[in-house]
Amino acid sequence: MYSFQTLCAAALLAPLAASAADLRVAVADGPAVPATLYVALYDSADAYAGGKSVASQTLPVRAGNAQLAFLGLPAGRYVLRLFADENGNGKLDANLLGLPIERYGFSNDAKGKMGPPTFDAASFPLEADTTTTVHLR
Repeated sequence: MYSFQTLCAAALLAPLAASAADLRVAVADGPAVPATLYVALYDSADAYAGGKSVASQTLPVRAGNAQLAFLGLPAGRYVLRLFADENGNGKLDANLLGLPIERYGFSNDAKGKMGPPTFDAASFPLEADTTTTVHLR
């Protein structure tokens, strides 16, 4: 038999569990050579602009592809920022003009003009379990 306290706790926690969602990400068009994929997830325009991710992961890219998941996220708008570190130095390398020379991508396959895309261009709603694909370029 369940106690009154147990039932109350379950009733209070149920809405929290219902609002949590899983984000599954497929990454395509990565380098054919082994590389490390760096993935950052942002939950607001301010966090995105300040480079303060709410979650991040690193994982190997194999044959140009990778799959990952962020579990139990609150409902909201999010942006994914990814790059494939092909030379193992832990950063996105750029040429003298500041253009990336390693593969990178954003959610919505958003592109920026003279820099990364805006939060609005790259953001997507997460209300329920979602699967998305990001193509690296």
